Amino acid sequence: MTAVPRLVLSAPSSGHGTNALAIGLLAALADRGLDVAGFKVGPDHVDAAYLGLAAGRPGRNLDARLVGADRLGPLFAHGAAGAGLAVVQGTMGLYDSVAGRPEAESTAAVATTLRSPVVLVVDVAAMGQSVAALVHGFRSYDDQLWLGGVILTQVASPRHEAMLRAALDDVDVPVYGALRRHELPPVLPARRHGVLPVVGGDAEAARAVRRLGEAVAGTVELDRLLALARSAPALSVEPWSPSPAVPVEGRPLVALAGGPGGSYSYAETAELLRAAGAEVVTVDPLRDEALPAGTRALVVGAGLPESYADELSANRRLCIAVAELARTGRPVLAEGTGLLWLARELDGRPMCGVLDAIGASRDGLVVGYREATARTASVVAEAGATVVGYKQHGAVLTPRAGERPAWSWEGGSPEGFVWRGVHASQLGLHWAAHPAIATRLVSAAGIAEGVGAPA
Repeated sequence: MTAVPRLVLSAPSSGHGTNALAIGLLAALADRGLDVAGFKVGPDHVDAAYLGLAAGRPGRNLDARLVGADRLGPLFAHGAAGAGLAVVQGTMGLYDSVAGRPEAESTAAVATTLRSPVVLVVDVAAMGQSVAALVHGFRSYDDQLWLGGVILTQVASPRHEAMLRAALDDVDVPVYGALRRHELPPVLPARRHGVLPVVGGDAEAARAVRRLGEAVAGTVELDRLLALARSAPALSVEPWSPSPAVPVEGRPLVALAGGPGGSYSYAETAELLRAAGAEVVTVDPLRDEALPAGTRALVVGAGLPESYADELSANRRLCIAVAELARTGRPVLAEGTGLLWLARELDGRPMCGVLDAIGASRDGLVVGYREATARTASVVAEAGATVVGYKQHGAVLTPRAGERPAWSWEGGSPEGFVWRGVHASQLGLHWAAHPAIATRLVSAAGIAEGVGAPA
């Protein structure tokens, strides 16, 4: 059994202020001395990173498509262990699902799985008494959902607030806060910076989180929200554990791309590597000029932002070190932008040159889940194994795949590169669904050096 006070913050759709409120709520309560934990529904690294910065412990993702619905409760219990409050930030609208599976993958489905009350964040800038019909509809749509109340944003005036509160009182929906149009400032660093302000330990990100905490502390009824969170029943799940059945002997050093504020991988990646017997050390691909001494493997997670291609290219010494690590047959796992970093060049800028391929930025994003089959045996998977991953990128690589592709999926040509110990793809995986990756990688980190030509 796991007893953790918890809330799910969601909204009728994107753009209502859920992200800022979730970050601010965690920051406000952490400032009170409460141990808090933050979670993001879906695969998004960025929101999870800021939730983690506000909470003072790693922000985590709860994605039924990536890890399976049966792992959501255990992963939540693991990430929230010891917390006095866990805040789960939803994605899109409460009942929405990117993959069209709202019954299993929406924020509402996650809230039901976690037996958690939902607080609906509603932008009321262009709304009056109709807010009651809107909220009543969301509450009635699913009789398994526990809608505990609302927080109103973009409130115009005291008169407007009184009108909204009266309407919601008529349908017996508690209001936990009403924020004026200036009271939730757009202070977070621009989205194009991705997780880097958090991972890099930038002061701007810390200031933004602090300001959101101050805004929430001054406008939201924190004690009432805590009482609602504490009314959530215990979960009859055992916390997820990263420990493998048979840990690998020895402690090979695995470099994990990141910075002082965390890594570009999901939080469970480092935990699984350590449980498999690795010593995990962070390497900053933008600033460090060498791999940590004794590095036997490198992991570059999908959270590395594409917008820092100039800095990746300029760090020539590290590029050379990565190329040498790959040449000697050591495991190098690269997802997302990591694939582009291993290429010969990106938009004319030299990269690591591990892969005989050229990257080019394009307008628009490729976004979505892929049910992929491994085309080549590697440290990630045996040939023929199937996984679910997530892609979000603008730049593309030519060729799309090497002689030994990483993956294939329905409706697309083979993708990614497998060469010696290298596995590089723009498909990002959540290792909690595939814990054997860590064991395979740590085992492969001891393989003898070899020679060969680039893929």
